[in-house]
Amino acid sequence: MNNRMWGGRFAAGPDATLEEINASIDFDRHLYRQDIAGSKAHAAMLKKQGIIAAEDAQKIARGLDTILSEIERGEFKFKRALEDIHTHVEARLKELIGAAAGRLHTARSRNDQVATDLKLYVREAIDGLDRSLAELMRALAEKAAAHAATVMPGFTHLQPAQPVTFGHHLLAYVEMLARDRGRLADARKRLNESPLGAGALAGTPFPIDREATAKALGFDRPAANSLDAVSDRDFALETLSACAIAAIHLSRFAEEIVVWTSPAFGLVKLSDRFTTGSSIMPQKRNPDAAELVRAKAGRIIGALMQLFVVMKGLPLAYAKDLQEDKEGTFDALSTLALAVAATTGMVRDLEPDEKRMKAAAAEGYSTATDLADWLVQNLKLPFREAHEITGKIVARAAALNLSLTRLPLSEMQAIERRITADAAKSLSVHRSVRSRTSYGGTAPRNVRAQAKKWLKRLQREPKR
Repeated sequence: MNNRMWGGRFAAGPDATLEEINASIDFDRHLYRQDIAGSKAHAAMLKKQGIIAAEDAQKIARGLDTILSEIERGEFKFKRALEDIHTHVEARLKELIGAAAGRLHTARSRNDQVATDLKLYVREAIDGLDRSLAELMRALAEKAAAHAATVMPGFTHLQPAQPVTFGHHLLAYVEMLARDRGRLADARKRLNESPLGAGALAGTPFPIDREATAKALGFDRPAANSLDAVSDRDFALETLSACAIAAIHLSRFAEEIVVWTSPAFGLVKLSDRFTTGSSIMPQKRNPDAAELVRAKAGRIIGALMQLFVVMKGLPLAYAKDLQEDKEGTFDALSTLALAVAATTGMVRDLEPDEKRMKAAAAEGYSTATDLADWLVQNLKLPFREAHEITGKIVARAAALNLSLTRLPLSEMQAIERRITADAAKSLSVHRSVRSRTSYGGTAPRNVRAQAKKWLKRLQREPKR
């Protein structure tokens, strides 16, 4: 191999092993659009500043457009000997326009070039994820509105706790996803500074206009320090951090779908569109989509951890270690996009078994807290005393193998004589959820209002 980007200092080519470990084209070819966009902006600026001739700039722009077209049509020949996407583009440009291609690299380095490319790629991925997460939020809010009064068991420690509504449960994930979008938006805002023109690490003596290239590429401003510009990967770490948290949210929801769809729970059903069968057990309906969403969170978290380890000991400025920033980042971003799409599909597909949900919501003495609250509100007992009395009533019901709603009033009055028949009414799961009217509570009217609020907010959002 004779790599013309750096071959002048070397009398011989690299060992085959070095060539193998050094090549990144297998994955950084994904940056072709960003690399060509950056090169076009750079060439236009060089012409405007009088650093290269207008004729050469025009040849470069036409050549870059040809290369873009070739890659998108699948006609471009990638060669591992050419190491990376930057070298491929420049080598092909030389074939197309001759010596003028060599002027494109004036006043820039592969160091600022690759940092610019990766920022553009991550920024575009954030925008795509934001749109997808908004669609998932919309699907959840629509389902929540439709099931604002559908009672289901609420759990703590995966034990029956208190009745909630299915809509309320779904809206909890809308809140999580809103925070995920906020984290991605914050990461996007901070990453939107252009490294282009920082050179290898020290800037350039040429009279370049970094403001112009930043504006052309949609950045807010050029990065202020050339050392930081080429070595910074905070934007990738921050984005992957946001992606990892979002993946955890999706994984938690996927785990609930796995649990809820099992016959032991039987709370929701997924159609054939999001389940598979067994090669040996004909009765099986497996929630594979949910299980894979749950598992893919590990890949995204792993990509974040890998980049943390790459970055932790790097002195300024650039080091070849930074070649390892891309593969995991690309994989994590595409994996999260797929997981979001799969989750959105499952949300639209799943249907609750309302009868089973209501029955399950009443299991495990789930309205015991409502009885304690009745004692506080009507008998003016301290909550701790009401809690103890209710615990004794639950123990009595358990001893008789009865639910609280079927426990005779006389049995309750044997423990607290002032309990009246009105207390028994508080033990209905529907009355329980209707009573939870505090802000953020599970009362159906709250759920309808929150679902409506989210749907209206999502509808008003500007398209990015």
